[in-house]
Amino acid sequence: MASSYRRINYSVRPAKAIERKMLCDAFRRLSPFAKVATYRYLGFGSIYFTDFHLFHRALGMEDMLSMEKDADAEECFLFNKPYNCVRLDCRPASAVLPELDWRAKSIVWLDYDGKLDETVLSDISTVAARSYSGSVLVISVNAHVEGQPNETVRQQYKAETGLAFDLDAYRLRELHNRVGEALPPEVLGSELRGGGLARISRKLIDNRIEETLSDRNGLLPSEKKMLYRQILNFNYSDGARMLTVGGILFEAGDFEKFEACSFNELDFIRFGEEAYAIDVPCLTMKEMRHLNAQLPEAEAAALSLPGVSTSDIRRYAELYRYFPTFTEAIFT
Repeated sequence: MASSYRRINYSVRPAKAIERKMLCDAFRRLSPFAKVATYRYLGFGSIYFTDFHLFHRALGMEDMLSMEKDADAEECFLFNKPYNCVRLDCRPASAVLPELDWRAKSIVWLDYDGKLDETVLSDISTVAARSYSGSVLVISVNAHVEGQPNETVRQQYKAETGLAFDLDAYRLRELHNRVGEALPPEVLGSELRGGGLARISRKLIDNRIEETLSDRNGLLPSEKKMLYRQILNFNYSDGARMLTVGGILFEAGDFEKFEACSFNELDFIRFGEEAYAIDVPCLTMKEMRHLNAQLPEAEAAALSLPGVSTSDIRRYAELYRYFPTFTEAIFT
């Protein structure tokens, strides 16, 4: 199977594009810790390097490292590398992260296209165990729950378990196969229905970070103990349902700096289990221009647009500052 970046153009997915701009707004709030331009950015650039483009231009970041597990495509990655300040390491994150010098503030976006598994949880542990105070850890994973499998899979399930096929039990078994003992025994298969996989995945990520920090803190003095505060919890779908969750890692002695970031002033910030849904309405360019001419003064309820539902209008009013604009250009 071709790599995901050859099947999906990650640069033109509208919900993902909105998410990136929201991340930019959140990262701008880091100034009580340090100028965001001085942070190191660690991510997965793919061949499009879309987040690298945005964070360099919008935030001035220059210390940037892209980790790419597809070593066979190194030449392609190097060719598409947008700036000289972007470095490339064609190894999995699990090999790169433990070798890095963590004596600097970092923004780490572990932007996976697969589901949460033990490898992802291990990468999360590596970052949480080493990050410098004021660093950011963001994780994206596929949260699309399994549908009804084909008859072959159903029969295989019956042969391996000795039980009649049950979709809830099958989903729970698949999750356990991916994350192992990280899955609490009290989780039920029925909890994975709908958006349940996103909720459980967020909880497993949160558990792993807290467990890692507990080990890290040990006998450290109270002001040096590392804390984690979630600020991001996005659900969105450009096809498959996705979860992005993340927060700030900082020493207890830096709590006032965290408070000074005033993340709560951003509408999309989420400190707990409740997710912010990036639900993108389908509008034409003319419809968007019509709404833009009424924003931001008009309340969403007062906006008018013939033939467009009030729910689509409301959603656009929430997202318009982050809305992507895709245009077609012909070069001759």
